[in-house]
Amino acid sequence: MITTDFSGPFARVTVANDRKLNTLGSGLLLALAEAFAAVPASARAVVLTGEGARAFIGGADITEMARVETPAQGQGFIERVHAACAAIRDCPVPVIARINGWCLGAGLEIAAACDLRIAADTAQFGMPEVRVGIPSVVEAALLPGLIGWGRTRRLLLLGETFSAATMAEWGFCERVVAPDALEAACGEWCELIAHAGPVAIRNQKALIRQWEDLPLCEAIAAGIPAFAASWHTDEPREMMAAFVNRKR
Repeated sequence: MITTDFSGPFARVTVANDRKLNTLGSGLLLALAEAFAAVPASARAVVLTGEGARAFIGGADITEMARVETPAQGQGFIERVHAACAAIRDCPVPVIARINGWCLGAGLEIAAACDLRIAADTAQFGMPEVRVGIPSVVEAALLPGLIGWGRTRRLLLLGETFSAATMAEWGFCERVVAPDALEAACGEWCELIAHAGPVAIRNQKALIRQWEDLPLCEAIAAGIPAFAASWHTDEPREMMAAFVNRKR
């Protein structure tokens, strides 16, 4: 199942299938997309993690995929993977992947769909799809922008497994900590987000999403109306006045 905690400013979504390394079948994929669609407007950020200490998300449920018999059935399954990733990317506030163990296949695609990634130094990463007769698809297309084309080819074509340290060196993980420091590290990032303007954070995430899809000149130009729109609320005036008064 997917469990949620929406009680505070920092929402938490957990893939709770530790018995099967938090692998995702169709039911969990649909529930994950629904959980992100239900993130309350009051949330400042979302932490996404896996149940237990063994896995973030161990991939898609191979047992279910092994029962696929037609291209139409295959398309239906991968569309559910994409829908879960898209719900994370469309979440209006930052999503932090708290990677506590195995992060494989669809799990790595979901991590790539998040805005920020903190991993335990014991976490392991891989895209082993070609080893079970299928290509890596949908949000695997985000990987070249995160780690470059050569490393993406190595990850997808060779099916190797890599450490958190290597994935941090490549640019996939923004931070790697000891397992017992993982929760505190996520808390530190949430506190930094808490000190920013909530409207500014949402506008910044929306603009970053635009940048991903636009040519460079258009991406630069898109920032002008986004900047001007900040003054639709009192947030800039209030926060800038507080900053100036602190300096005085």
